[in-house]
Amino acid sequence: MGASSDDNPLAPPPWLNAPPVEAYPFEESHDLRVGPKLHPALDGLLPYIGVWRGRGRGGFPTIEDFDFAQEIRISHDGRPFLHYESRAWILDEQSRPVRPAGREVGWWRPVLDGDRATDELEALLTTPTGVMELHLGRRKGTQVEFVTDAVVRTSTAKEVTAGHRLFGIVEGALLYAQDMAAVGQPLSPHLSARLIRVAG
Repeated sequence: MGASSDDNPLAPPPWLNAPPVEAYPFEESHDLRVGPKLHPALDGLLPYIGVWRGRGRGGFPTIEDFDFAQEIRISHDGRPFLHYESRAWILDEQSRPVRPAGREVGWWRPVLDGDRATDELEALLTTPTGVMELHLGRRKGTQVEFVTDAVVRTSTAKEVTAGHRLFGIVEGALLYAQDMAAVGQPLSPHLSARLIRVAG
């Protein structure tokens, strides 16, 4: 008795010769005037949604201080999390771009109690330098504070062991300060910046 093609483990999977698909069909937006409806769980994080651009200062006990520019894009697709993307570049004394600097992608997730968002947050952030961080945090008004719960590194990544980040919306601008523990140094100031909303 022969098995049907659906039961034949040697038969090619149905997607193997299927026609191509169109572009990703679901919209993501950093602009609340267009795109999907904001999930109610994100109401408390609404002030962060947008594209932000500005300047900052960086440093660490093991390196010289430096000036940088940065762009952060925070968007949503109608589900109860925010997509976070950051890219920065080093500036010289005349504010000219020198070279690309840090990049991060990840998600900010409000902790839900049933369908209702609490003030607790989770953030998952990944860098191209091989560091992945899980942050636990809390929102208080328009201020968000994160502390690392876990850091995972590839075998070739710099030794980063902990972090602390404080974000706030102040007079319409996005301000943040980031501390880091790395390469044998305790938690120390690393980055701070002020970014202006340029879209959203």
